[in-house]
Amino acid sequence: MKIRTRLSLTFLLIVAANLILFSFVVYFISEYFRQKDFYLRLSDKAKTTARLLIEEEKFDTHLLQLFERNNLTSLPEEQIVIYNHDDEIIYESENRPDQLVEKLNLLQRTKEKNPLFVRHGSKEIVGLSYPYKNQQFIIIASAYDEYGLAEMSHLRTILCFGLAFGLALVGLSGWFFAGRTLQPISEVIRQVGQITALNLNQRVVAGSNQDEIAQLATTFNSMLDRVEKAFEVQRDFVANASHELRTPLTIITGQIEVTLIKPRTPEEHEAKWKMVLESIKRLNNLANNLLELAQVNQDDSTIKFRDFSLDEAIYDAAKLLTTKSPDYQAIFSFDGDIATSQPSLSVRGNKSLLTTAFLNLMENGCKFSPNRQVRVRLGMSSHWITVTFTDEGVGISEEDLKHIYEPFFRAENVKKIHGYGIGLPLTYRIIQLHKGQIHVKSALGEGTSFAIHIPI
Repeated sequence: MKIRTRLSLTFLLIVAANLILFSFVVYFISEYFRQKDFYLRLSDKAKTTARLLIEEEKFDTHLLQLFERNNLTSLPEEQIVIYNHDDEIIYESENRPDQLVEKLNLLQRTKEKNPLFVRHGSKEIVGLSYPYKNQQFIIIASAYDEYGLAEMSHLRTILCFGLAFGLALVGLSGWFFAGRTLQPISEVIRQVGQITALNLNQRVVAGSNQDEIAQLATTFNSMLDRVEKAFEVQRDFVANASHELRTPLTIITGQIEVTLIKPRTPEEHEAKWKMVLESIKRLNNLANNLLELAQVNQDDSTIKFRDFSLDEAIYDAAKLLTTKSPDYQAIFSFDGDIATSQPSLSVRGNKSLLTTAFLNLMENGCKFSPNRQVRVRLGMSSHWITVTFTDEGVGISEEDLKHIYEPFFRAENVKKIHGYGIGLPLTYRIIQLHKGQIHVKSALGEGTSFAIHIPI
């Protein structure tokens, strides 16, 4: 069931319940006042008849019956019976016994409860005690409220037709207003249905209101921003990875083809195979970097963290640096007394990933510096351990600094130097996983400084 139909039916049922309850209240209150009014009229008529019979000596029974039969104020099917203190009938409107008195035991009930109001079928009955000159008379009066019941019948008809018309009007109104209320959602659905992988830059517009639908559109647009960014990163990743993988493969293929063109000496074969081996190493290094980048960008719940001393990861990175490139050198310095600080260098994280991050920064510092050196400075505050990597290399322009953490991005002034543009994005993601911070300062021709802050 659609929301519009469900809202309309819910609104209709709620209003119907209220209208039906209101109609019942109106009807029963009207019925209560009709009975009360008729009982008062019937009581007054009974008392008037008793007064004429008992107190006025000029009225006898026959004369009073004749008077009542010709009285225009007589009620429909009116019957008045008066009993004396010996329970004998001294007057009745018509010379016929009233079976209701005996059937309903009205005489005794009136003595016990005065006045007595009873309804039997369509007849309203009143029982009254009328004292006069130390005598107690009992009056039993009954009549049919023809006009009152007719008015109640008209009221029932009006309420039924009014209820049916009102519910029909409410149903149509609810359907219309539910449609108007849900129109922005339908518009959002229409706009979302037009968004595909080819037009992720399109956004949902939900007007200028600050209601829940506008908030939904804003939230959906935020999600689209993230999806679009993820698609762009994936697209750039595939394009750049394909390009970077194609280059060493092309070199390998070319070297092998050149080698097979003509017979060569063992020295020439050795030189060619060394070039092929170098290309394979580059290809293997690129594949490893891509795998590491993919690993840290996936679910971080699979990465295991433990407590270890951060300086161990720094020293391990320095060993790997000199092992891979013996001409590279890392120069260490410390803020304060390292002997007193070292017991507090414990952090919780993944030692292997942090070693990779430090190694990338050391390699970059040495690779882009003429002296092939990087200065590593270790410091500590009350909440952070800070590791700073400083080189005297070519530096990074202010424009390029905005993009250094994007995969495969390389600054214009270092494109002639071998690299893939994966190290810094990988390092940035690793520091994020450890809830750390990374800050960079650089200027063209003046070197670069990366400051890593890891929470203690």
